[in-house]
Amino acid sequence: MNTLKKTLLAILLAAVAGGAFAQTKLKWAHVYETSEPFHKWSVWAAGELNKRTNGKYSADVYPASQLGKENDINQGLTLGTVDIIITGSSFSAKSFPRIGVTYYPYTFRDADHLLKYTKSDIYRELVKGYADKTGNQILATTYYGTRHTTSNRPIAKCADMKGLKIRVPDVPAYLAMPRACGANTSPIAFAEVYLALQNGTVEAQENPLTTIEAKKFYEVQKYIVLTGHIVDHLNTVVSGKLWKQLSDSEKKIFTEVAQEAAAGASKDIVAREKELVDVFKKKGLTVTEVDRNDFRDTVLKSVKFEEFGYRKSDWDRIQAIK
Repeated sequence: MNTLKKTLLAILLAAVAGGAFAQTKLKWAHVYETSEPFHKWSVWAAGELNKRTNGKYSADVYPASQLGKENDINQGLTLGTVDIIITGSSFSAKSFPRIGVTYYPYTFRDADHLLKYTKSDIYRELVKGYADKTGNQILATTYYGTRHTTSNRPIAKCADMKGLKIRVPDVPAYLAMPRACGANTSPIAFAEVYLALQNGTVEAQENPLTTIEAKKFYEVQKYIVLTGHIVDHLNTVVSGKLWKQLSDSEKKIFTEVAQEAAAGASKDIVAREKELVDVFKKKGLTVTEVDRNDFRDTVLKSVKFEEFGYRKSDWDRIQAIK
């Protein structure tokens, strides 16, 4: 009997050491569709966290605004309703305005420029500023896609947008280009955009080609106008509460997993973007190239960095990255 007790005790201690009775279930939230790379790679990352922490941490991924709209899940980091989210820097800028400079129109030349920025001193400085302000930690940045405009009327130049009813997220930097060109903006929730386009509440919207595909906006729009006004990105953010609970080795694991997932999703987005112009043309849409300098110059003349709490010096440092 004593031998049996000792054996059972050894098994119990080994199980406890292995974390069998100490698993922490995390909530990972985002607003994107299950068909999009952001979800696929979030699910992959959740599995890797479980594997690399020997089961100590497990995460359930909630896509498509299941735990709330983007504002809600950002607030959830502080309220404790979510542990990890994928979100744009534009929403992080509500707490730390400087980080939103990356959403000023025509900041990045292309995806490669954006990804080089994530390895720069100015990136590390802005991420630290956000962490110091909120306690939340940005672990990785994913290329979301280059934002273009879709419409039910043709657009060849900035002035053609005058009076256009366009859905734009309720974030100042997103509003900059459409308003500079004279459009009438409407901040409809992401999940409601398709219906708003379908019933004519708005006649246009702006998003990357991959989002236009995933959300099927091409079904209710006639024109895709390659304005390329924002090279967009998403951050993987861990709540300050969770980050404080992690050991240094666990922080390293979380960071490595998030960065590997971001790299995988970014690669998928770049590859799909290259294919989509032809895909949309085959669906009968008119895809239009425009003089982006016309749009860029209009924005630079009429929209000042200081309006948003951005610093022109930060923008200049990003522009200088080669």
